[in-house]
Amino acid sequence: MPRAGLVPATVTEAAADIADEIGLSQLSMSVVAERLGVKAPSLYKHVDGLADLTHRIATLGALELGDALRDAMQGLAGRDALATAAQTVRTYVKEHPGRYAATTGASPTGPDDPLAGALDRVLGSFAAVLHGYHLDPGEQIHAVRMLRSALHGFATLETSNGFQMDTDIDDSFAWMITFIDRGLTAAGAP
Repeated sequence: MPRAGLVPATVTEAAADIADEIGLSQLSMSVVAERLGVKAPSLYKHVDGLADLTHRIATLGALELGDALRDAMQGLAGRDALATAAQTVRTYVKEHPGRYAATTGASPTGPDDPLAGALDRVLGSFAAVLHGYHLDPGEQIHAVRMLRSALHGFATLETSNGFQMDTDIDDSFAWMITFIDRGLTAAGAP
């Protein structure tokens, strides 16, 4: 019989917290079991193994990031939406590096997989940012990919201590947002 109070969501949340603390690559079923005060085999009553648990963490991370983007960007357009979305992603990656790492490269197992909807929500937020730039519909996917790549690269480099120069990181981030804004504005100009 499973331990009282232990359900898949509890296991996922604990594993996500651990991934944020020690890194997704260090996550194991035994580490999660120890945190929850159970034996590792007990976890298999709630999740189907480490791959399933990582998939659940990816879903949780994408849901949280999608909600954060939606809430932060409400009523914003253009540069304001861009800057807010960028800062939201940056903050999420700093606060939840393990959850975010799980989302990168995560693939839905099918159309009914909750990860599919969660990732669509994140991509929808990026598309909403770009809406204010009046891009040609054929360029939209390229712009979404560019935006995701720039934000992912900056945030993951920052959290892995990849910026070693003396220049202020916040200044570099603001410069990047201005650069992206100018490029998107020019791309959407008639």
